[in-house]
This record gives sequence, C-alpha cells and structure tokens, in this order.
Amino acid sequence: MSISTPDEQILALMRSNGGMERGLKMLMDKYQAPLYRQLMRMTGNHDDANDLLQNCFIKAYRHIGQFEGKSKLSSWLYRIAANEAITFLNSVKRRATDSMQAHEHLSASMQADAPIDADALQERLRSAISALPEKQKLVFSLRYYEEMPYEEMSKTLGTSVGALKASYHHAVKKIEDFFHEK
Repeated sequence: MSISTPDEQILALMRSNGGMERGLKMLMDKYQAPLYRQLMRMTGNHDDANDLLQNCFIKAYRHIGQFEGKSKLSSWLYRIAANEAITFLNSVKRRATDSMQAHEHLSASMQADAPIDADALQERLRSAISALPEKQKLVFSLRYYEEMPYEEMSKTLGTSVGALKASYHHAVKKIEDFFHEK
C-alpha cells in the first residue's frame, strides 16, 4: 500500500465485497496529510483538524457508493473536508460570537514598529486569514497553500472560476489591508 496507489484501484477496493477496509486504509494513507493540512489551515487547531479529518473519512466510507466519478476523488474529499470545516466553524461562531474580536485584539496589541520575527509574522498571517469570511478563507487556503487550480476548485466547490478568482483577489486584498493597518 502506497500513497501513489491510483484512485481507481482504491475505489475498486472500497466498492468490492471484502475490500472496503483495505481500500479505506489506502484512501487514508494517500489523503490524510493533504486533508489534514487543509483542515488545520481552516481551523487553526490540531485537535479540531484531527476530529474533522476523522469525520471526513467516516463520511467517505459511508458515502463512497454515491461518488459518481464526475470529478477527481481528491476533489470529492476536499469538498467533504471543506463542508466539515465550514459546518464546524459556523457552530463555533454561534457559540463564541466574540471570537473574532479576540483575534483583532491580539493583532492590535502587536506593536507595528517592533522587530517582527518569523513566528510573529506567521501568527499575523493566521490572524488575517481567520478574519476572512469562510468562503474567502477556503478559496485562499486551497489556492495559496494547496496550489489548487481554479478549475479544480470550481468542480470541488461548485462555483464558477470567475467567482473563485474574485474571492481569492478579495481575500488577498483584505490580508494586505490587515498588514498595512497594523
């Protein structure tokens, strides 16, 4: 079992009698790291990302029969992960409406003229990204960190390429503005 196992082979195993568990193991071996990175970027928390990753694989296991193959397996899995993260983040927002204010307060407390080290810069970037609307955060993460082409994002998220480019542009502009404000 290797992370280079073709998706078609994984799907065939998951859909065969007696091969579901082996196919699921191969699916997890191949997609655990990239899905975790995406979920980590969206949640900013290791435990939450791990919980959501488990939910993604459970959903993939339960719904593999509904995967029609009209998109790549990776696109389908990224969509599951994105939906899980968005649902989770929306529930967190409902429970802690002042979460965004805490991020802004933390960012505002950093002194603009103090020397910035790489960790502080990374934290400021995380704060800027966390301040984005969920859709822009997702599009920015997929494009910037995962380097996913707009066409694949379009299939994954069910949105036009033009709308995705606009979302990415607005996200970049807001992040730039965030850095210029501080």
